[in-house]
Amino acid sequence: MINKLYDFPEMNAAISSILFQGEQVSYNADDRAVRDAVMFGFIKVQDSALRISNRIFETRLYNKFLLDARQKDNKIFAEGSRHKDQYIVDGHLNVRHILERFVDTFDFLYGDKDETFVEDEGRRYFMLFLKPIINGSGNCYVEAETRNRERMDLVIDYRGEQFICELKIWHGNAYNERGEQQLTDYMDYFHLKKGYMLSFNFNKKKETGVKEIIIGDRVLIEAVV
Repeated sequence: MINKLYDFPEMNAAISSILFQGEQVSYNADDRAVRDAVMFGFIKVQDSALRISNRIFETRLYNKFLLDARQKDNKIFAEGSRHKDQYIVDGHLNVRHILERFVDTFDFLYGDKDETFVEDEGRRYFMLFLKPIINGSGNCYVEAETRNRERMDLVIDYRGEQFICELKIWHGNAYNERGEQQLTDYMDYFHLKKGYMLSFNFNKKKETGVKEIIIGDRVLIEAVV
């Protein structure tokens, strides 16, 4: 089935947009890429919108697109691979340190890129940075209910522990505060006291880095790139 993505480039692009850019695609039988994706079983129609058929397909598709990105530009993957043991402390994943290193690495490698690049590639590159760190002992996936152009929740499973990291496009402080509330609601759903947020900010006067925010009895680690 993966070979079909190479045989049908329009379908390949449509599925990539759904996964990484959060495109909300409605079913249209006259759209050839959509029709082919449904025919091959990659996506299904649910509530008049298109969803990846199941979690197994979604995981394999993410692996395929991340491999494509790695072949196109291996630098961010190589940085994630470098000294990856530093992100594991007593067998536990240190997500805060991962965010700190990603912010520095992304800014160094792609800080001079335009807004379109950051919006389209930022989330893809964070998953590419994360992949070699958790590979073999963990997995990550995007929660379908929160996948859209502005935000998506990345669920990381590592050796029996679960972490929630919201990946979002910055649209001002008010929007960011709503994002923080949405994330805490999602933390409640997973019964977690700590959550993570990675914001891609296009403001020229932005302050990059990682900070800790206390919201009630929960802790939010927020990174800005």
